[in-house]
Amino acid sequence: MSNEVQLGSTGPRVHRIGLGCMAMSGMYGPTDDAESIRTIQHAIDSGITLLDTGDFYGMGHNERLVGRAIAGRRDRVQISVKYGALRDPAGGWTGIDTRPVASRNFLAYSLDRLGVDAIDVYRPARLDPSLPIEETVGGLGELVDAGWVRHIGLSEVGADTVRRAAAVRPIVDLQIEYSLASRKPEHTVFPALHEVGASATLYGVFSRGLLTGSKPTGKTDFRAWLPRFSGEAERQNATVVERIAALAQQADRTPAQLALGWVLSRQPTLVPLIGAKTTKHVDDALQALHEPVSADVLDALEALVSPETITGTRYMAAQMAHLDSER
Repeated sequence: MSNEVQLGSTGPRVHRIGLGCMAMSGMYGPTDDAESIRTIQHAIDSGITLLDTGDFYGMGHNERLVGRAIAGRRDRVQISVKYGALRDPAGGWTGIDTRPVASRNFLAYSLDRLGVDAIDVYRPARLDPSLPIEETVGGLGELVDAGWVRHIGLSEVGADTVRRAAAVRPIVDLQIEYSLASRKPEHTVFPALHEVGASATLYGVFSRGLLTGSKPTGKTDFRAWLPRFSGEAERQNATVVERIAALAQQADRTPAQLALGWVLSRQPTLVPLIGAKTTKHVDDALQALHEPVSADVLDALEALVSPETITGTRYMAAQMAHLDSER
């Protein structure tokens, strides 16, 4: 298995695994900036090249953190940034704005916080319901022409939107949730990406820690509000998680290595993003790449876990209703 893949037919070559940095800005509870910077730099030194962030993670904190971590290492990484989410001073979500003038504005702040001259992959975090995707992508194309953005990506959109976007400008990848517990992209989204020459970066490969036995750490951990981690669903999913842990122990692997190994095997040309918060998490994930999980163990894992065996949707109902990828 190669340690590199290309993002789409026009994008850069990146390491087979990318680092998702969202969890380093409090989304999953308290974090330590010094540890986060060590983790990012350790990932880079271990060969990981793609770093994924969002300008709204920690109200800009995540971009500043990544900027500090890549100082002196910029030529060794590709940076993927999601933008467009609107927030209020209390941290609430108020919508999405991907108008060309707004995109240009968001980008200016991201370049400054990251301390870079250009962003490798720039993508709207969600589909703007008030704007045709053609207008959004057209505006992003202007940023590419100006040299401030190198490639255009998308996030959480469906097959039709992928095709419409790619008719305007080349799309290198779609970021979308994919795991043992969330396989819907296989049906229409992945075929559409293949059709237009785009790739995918896959987040939530551990189902936000559910598959590895991780639990919300308090009310500041947004997983506490997700259906899979609360109420009766939490109790039912705990049984599945116990079975994964038992299989991992039997195979002398960790649950994270099983979950990631399944994604690597199932989608060999796509790029899973690991939400590591420590250097230990990075090393654990890379082990799944360097020592692939055996086919027998993966077959046993797939027999244990499917979207039907996991209870609850991946987001709350109101959020699910706004996801173009779910239509």
